Amino acid sequence: MYGWRGRLGLIVPSSNTTMEIELHLALPEGVSLHTARVPLRNVTEEELVKMNTLSVEAARLLRDAGVEMILYGCTSGSFIGGKDYEKELESRIEEEVNVPVVSTSTAVVEALKMLDARDILVITPYTDEINEREKEFLEANEFNVLDIRGLGIEDNTQIGKLEPYEAYRLAKASFMDEADAVFISCTNLRTFEIIEPLEEDLGIPVVTSNQASLWLALREMDIMERIPWLGRLFAEF
Repeated sequence: MYGWRGRLGLIVPSSNTTMEIELHLALPEGVSLHTARVPLRNVTEEELVKMNTLSVEAARLLRDAGVEMILYGCTSGSFIGGKDYEKELESRIEEEVNVPVVSTSTAVVEALKMLDARDILVITPYTDEINEREKEFLEANEFNVLDIRGLGIEDNTQIGKLEPYEAYRLAKASFMDEADAVFISCTNLRTFEIIEPLEEDLGIPVVTSNQASLWLALREMDIMERIPWLGRLFAEF
């Protein structure tokens, strides 16, 4: 049986072409991934809120596969309503399907806290409008956002076409000595190849949306796998 160690359900935006691939690359032996999609083409506040209204139905479909945990794999979709919005979203899905749920935004907050990071540099592919919502969310969770740099992309399909070096170069060009960590946001932004080299070059932890999502989902499933090439988060915690 696939998933003899654990079955992870994943809800992603319909236009996301990155998260499934990255998670499959890093899944521990015996853990299977099962995906459902919710409609989203553009990363705008209006579309993100509309997408979230369809999350329960997607979760019901995953429940049919016997998943033990559901990961809501959209960073902007889970922070767009501000502090505690992601918790409300998780609770709403859990109540309907009776399966534990974690969101990417919850995972990012937990990962940064685990790394004892307070002063953070944030890199995103988003527009200024979405970046401002993310900054508000992170600061409401008691992080000090030293700077947030985005690529100004609204079309989620275009985000999925970006090469990993785009995030690497932006993070390196934006680096500040005061930063405790770098957070690279968006589950559709390819980052797994650059986490380890970026940590080596900058000397501080790097957290990305997909890395943090997988880390917390596995912990919640009591699968404590070390994956050193995914950075300090997976190597030490």
